[in-house]
Amino acid sequence: MSTQQLMDDHQLVNLYMKGEESALETLVHRHKRRLFSYIMTISSDRDLANDVFQETFFKVINTLRRGQYNEEGKFLPWVERIAHNLMIDHFRKDSRMPTVSGGANEDGEEFDIFDLIQNDEPTAEEDITKRQINKDLRKLVTKLPEDQREVLMMRHYYDMSFKEIAESTNVSINTALGRMRYALINLRKMVSEKGLVLST
Repeated sequence: MSTQQLMDDHQLVNLYMKGEESALETLVHRHKRRLFSYIMTISSDRDLANDVFQETFFKVINTLRRGQYNEEGKFLPWVERIAHNLMIDHFRKDSRMPTVSGGANEDGEEFDIFDLIQNDEPTAEEDITKRQINKDLRKLVTKLPEDQREVLMMRHYYDMSFKEIAESTNVSINTALGRMRYALINLRKMVSEKGLVLST
């Protein structure tokens, strides 16, 4: 058994951050089976699981190299959290619309303002109405706090994934999701206060 195999995760992380590449190999070897199984329980798609597994460690490497890893939690739960967030991002991107919502409607169902303006083949009248709705929404969007407005614009108008948004704004995916959620909550409040009708 090598010296590195006798080290705990904390020691290996420190060793890697000091430039010892083999320390990361030891960490990957130690946790790869459990991490891959964890990803598979979420995706059940082996090809996707392989992609997420590789992307997870790519993100781990970048975080460690930038010295941004903190010791608040243990190494494996931290890596699993990264994998989990990447899976969430994949599912959100796959569905094209986020599942976060601004709350619940009168029937207790989840509510997303942008669901109300989806229409595959609008009539001429509906098209005009839809354009007015979009115009009204854009005005409301300008009244959001800058961080919330930025995430919402990137997601809905530039069609960026939450991963891309997080990287572009230098925040975690969870922070980007949180900002989107608050943006939708605030939009819904403004819609209600102004008595706007957001349906065709």
